[in-house]
Amino acid sequence: MNLIDQLANSLGFHSSYTGAFGDQVFANDKAKRALLEAMGFELDEDSLADSIDILKSKQWVNALPTVHIAKLEEHQHVIKISLPKVEDVLLHWKIVVEINDKSANKIDSKIKGSVNVSDMQIIAETIIGETHYCQYDLVLPTLEQGYHQLNVIYGDIKASCPLIYAPRSCYSPQEASMNKVWGYTAQLYSLTSKTNWGIGDFTDLKTLVDKSSDQQAATIGLNPLHPLYQKNPAHRSPYSPSSRCFLNPLYIDVTKAPNFDHCESAQLKVNSKAFKQDIANVNSCKLVDYPAVAKLKYEITELLFEDFCLDTDDIYKEINASFESFKISQGEDLYRFATFDALYEHFNLADENVYGWTGWPKEFQNPKSEDVKKFQHSHAKRIEYFCFLQWIAHEQLSGVTQHTIDKGMAIGLYLDLAVGCDGSGFDVWSDKKVYVAGASIGAPPDDMNALGQNWGLTPINPVALQKQGYQPLVKALRSNMQYAGALRIDHILGLMRQYWVAPGMKANEGVYISFPWDDILRIIALESRRNNCVVIGEDLGNVPEGFSETIQNCGLLSFKVLFFERWESGLFKRPENFPKQSIVTIATHDTATLSGWWLGRDLEWRQQLNLYPNDEAGNADRNARASERENLIAALDDLDVIDMSKAPLIEPALMSTELSIAVQKYLAASPSHIQLIPLEDSLEIVEQVNIPGTIDQHPNWLQKLPVLLEEFDQTNSVIEITKAMNEARPK
Repeated sequence: MNLIDQLANSLGFHSSYTGAFGDQVFANDKAKRALLEAMGFELDEDSLADSIDILKSKQWVNALPTVHIAKLEEHQHVIKISLPKVEDVLLHWKIVVEINDKSANKIDSKIKGSVNVSDMQIIAETIIGETHYCQYDLVLPTLEQGYHQLNVIYGDIKASCPLIYAPRSCYSPQEASMNKVWGYTAQLYSLTSKTNWGIGDFTDLKTLVDKSSDQQAATIGLNPLHPLYQKNPAHRSPYSPSSRCFLNPLYIDVTKAPNFDHCESAQLKVNSKAFKQDIANVNSCKLVDYPAVAKLKYEITELLFEDFCLDTDDIYKEINASFESFKISQGEDLYRFATFDALYEHFNLADENVYGWTGWPKEFQNPKSEDVKKFQHSHAKRIEYFCFLQWIAHEQLSGVTQHTIDKGMAIGLYLDLAVGCDGSGFDVWSDKKVYVAGASIGAPPDDMNALGQNWGLTPINPVALQKQGYQPLVKALRSNMQYAGALRIDHILGLMRQYWVAPGMKANEGVYISFPWDDILRIIALESRRNNCVVIGEDLGNVPEGFSETIQNCGLLSFKVLFFERWESGLFKRPENFPKQSIVTIATHDTATLSGWWLGRDLEWRQQLNLYPNDEAGNADRNARASERENLIAALDDLDVIDMSKAPLIEPALMSTELSIAVQKYLAASPSHIQLIPLEDSLEIVEQVNIPGTIDQHPNWLQKLPVLLEEFDQTNSVIEITKAMNEARPK
């Protein structure tokens, strides 16, 4: 094995994988070299040999592992330590207990101790250079779940590592509700109402909670609410965020900001004839006009902030206290995020073609540089403005979360955590050491995209993730779970193995990289339990055998989509074949709606956008669709959930409410604990939300719902679906 392969293997590179079509795909040598360089390795022979030696010796020369996960269900907790062999030397250890942990009030002699190494059993040993290393098992005390730190002293050696006590299983949906439940999924931006400004907002979400809870729905699933770029509103994909730890201010209802009712300048502006016309114009657009919406909203938030700052009469004493408390709770992370937004704005105003930190002067690309500190001092008020926006967003979304509780929704908000973030954004700028710049997360060729996919998201380096005690993942989970009764982890397979596309390489030339999967599952379970948050793993695509069962055994819900749940023969699986530990739905944002699938609209788009490798593949899909429609009708008829006299025509394909209701009844019969109904399907919309692998070729993330929110529950198809759900899945 050559040195490149040795280094790649030691870092978790897969030499090959089984493709979606059953073929064995081998890792491209050029791709491996490019990815190793992106990870910071030099590829001359001497450097390669040194890197391999360092990785091999790591477990010996470091006294403690990079991070240790203690399994909470085990009666005895053991950590492996490595020490130079010396006789009769005491090893002193101490555990610093997490401040917020319940055991913090129980600090006693059990939290620290000493042991003579000579009395410990050697479990392994080796000689590196002139040093004889021995490995031992150190028994640790039982602690409450949480994030602690282990410190050891051994002669002149001092070492520490994160010590995480984590449960095996996540908070379950059965703990939230013993009954099988149902709910809606919504693209928040797509909601239309009489009051919003051309885009769905948090007030619309509250209204949807009202209407859904009255229908006995238990949850509302949403697109990621992560922030994008305020000075680049055309960058619209919620799955390509600047950060996964904050909120998108575009979803703020400006008129419900804490000081709006007291701000005369804002009210005068909003009530002016010209501004009202601008609002009417963005509302009349069939697609979301993000730049126009941003202009309107941020014009008013600027006035609100100025008013807030000029409060000389102490009118906003209570509001200011809330703002200050928010900033303290968010700490340095919020301040740095607001700094990024201010810098982004500053350099974009100087050059409108500069988007993201990669286009900034070099001295500003380091968040800890002296130039950044000077900028923070000279632009303190502007940074405060961006903190102000995050506070308003937090207050409004927290209010919706509380409203779901008040309305008795068993699960409440079901949020979505994107698989990664945009390389030009805050998360990468803030912590470049943990990311692999230049590489991109994607997916290999499959039925949805035969050419493979490059998502343009910068991957996390799994080695660096461990070095940071998994904190980047913890922050992302915690930031979203604080608002959610359930959290969907997009492309959860990427936390076990991730498909990386090297710079300059095609999407079908990617390489799989392994992640510390067992540890990550424990971290997810810990945060799930702490937040009483159900976790859903989106296990779609090229999923290895047994993966879905693994996540289900750890308390995560598998994600089952009707269109993908078919036998090799093409027949649809009966509902009883769906696992109980799952969420079931017709479609996702990346697939055709039921109406679109039935009418073949998705196939038309694929053909139009040249997403087929050849014409024969496109023709085969179109020819197969008629048989697929027959199979679906047969499955519905077999379960007796459709009146065949009212079943729609297969050829030529016609859509009907009867079919829509029947499919929902079909899924409702499954043991799956949660059933989700996309609003697009409840309203029988043809066009899908997003076509993977495209950007501007299709109106991705732009489409508005054709029915006002105020009239949503009066729509015939919605009324019928609600009735069917409450018969099959009563509250």
